[in-house]
Amino acid sequence: MGGMKERERPFELAPGPWPETPSPDPIAELARRFSINLAAAIGDASIRSVSRETEVPHNTVASILAGRVWPDFVTIARLEIGLKTPLWPHSAPPER
Repeated sequence: MGGMKERERPFELAPGPWPETPSPDPIAELARRFSINLAAAIGDASIRSVSRETEVPHNTVASILAGRVWPDFVTIARLEIGLKTPLWPHSAPPER
């Protein structure tokens, strides 16, 4: 019996350094753009202070920034509410 294939992490779907290099995968590209928006919203704040403000564990925030995880809806909502800014890329990525 074959098990389900492990889903690739966002950074694994980018052909170059994360998050600088756009991904040809449209879903990974949204994750990449979300990560960039999150980094901009964090600015000079520490990840731990963001964790306290958003109730998202610091290791989860760091993993999103590094493209190691796919953030779920609750995490996205907590980050947007806590940081008081939209983070989700609202426009579709360009067609490839």
